[in-house]
Amino acid sequence: MKSALAPYYGKRDFKVTSEPQGGKASTGALSFVVQKHAASRLHYDFRLELDGTLKSWAVPKGPSLDPGDKRMAVHVEDHPIDYGGFEGTIPKGQYGAGEVIVWDNGTWEPVGDARAGYRAGKLKFRLDGKKLHGGWTLVRMHGREGERQEPWLLIKEKDDAARPSAEYSVVDAEPKSVLSDRTIADKPSATPKQAASDDSTPKSRTKATPATKTAAKKASAAPSAAKAAAKTSARASTTTASALAPIAMPAGATKAKLPATLGDLTRRPVTAGAEQNAAYGDPPVTVACGSTGPAPPPDPQLFAINGICWYAEDGKDARTWVLQGREVPLVVRVPTAYTGQDLVDLSTPIRDAVAEVAQVCRG
Repeated sequence: MKSALAPYYGKRDFKVTSEPQGGKASTGALSFVVQKHAASRLHYDFRLELDGTLKSWAVPKGPSLDPGDKRMAVHVEDHPIDYGGFEGTIPKGQYGAGEVIVWDNGTWEPVGDARAGYRAGKLKFRLDGKKLHGGWTLVRMHGREGERQEPWLLIKEKDDAARPSAEYSVVDAEPKSVLSDRTIADKPSATPKQAASDDSTPKSRTKATPATKTAAKKASAAPSAAKAAAKTSARASTTTASALAPIAMPAGATKAKLPATLGDLTRRPVTAGAEQNAAYGDPPVTVACGSTGPAPPPDPQLFAINGICWYAEDGKDARTWVLQGREVPLVVRVPTAYTGQDLVDLSTPIRDAVAEVAQVCRG
């Protein structure tokens, strides 16, 4: 399992951190663990034992028992089996610095072939934990297998263990560790990007084999490349935002008010008179009402997010989301600096804005 764990080893200095380095695979039922992790921002690490490691996803808002909640789960590096019992504080300066507790644990059972489902990007399974039970699905969103920080969704199946979020939030109702009754002080929830990158890249590393050196090099280069891309986008952001020209709207259409924020991104000015356009954050996430965007191919893969249908197309610098099934389309362009964020993290304000735009813009 050394090669599968090379990225994990490459990001940590085990002379400094007490995080586990190994562990034996289960001889019976497969284990699962959900760890509550207060790095720079609070998130939950969802891990399933498979092929001798813990396959891992960072879930910014934690699991929901409501089948209608599609929780972003960003695929991260495999962790060793013994990590399932880890609680403690990752030291400052180390990857993921902050407190960790075991929020839930137990066993899991795949529905069908687990390896095939994992490779295909649709893994269905049942959990038998202390807090989480019943059927669940992990499904990979638009993207390619092996893509850095693959965006997945964690979804509760409709069964006896499901509960509507309006009446119950399992992460709020049961905040304690299942091992020690420890809790973690409240922190703002992470965005998917923050959850996946944890807290920081380690400043020092242990001696490594060629395999771990390669992994470490990639691990350190990735954040640098992301920062460089973000800086490049930031330098161009003023031009990008100001270049949003007014859109000619259909006869009878009226203007809709777009929100002041999207998630934790603040709205910024665009070209005067382009009230149906908006830009948020730096580099800017852009929203345009009335723009057609890229046309879907025949029989496209579409995504339903909070009851809204979207077509997604990847570009060199951004992923473009195009609203489907509406007379006047809405186009959202998300720069690659926000890898893994896309519309799921922004789903509520987008849904609210789209509902208004879709109804008002049609006149």
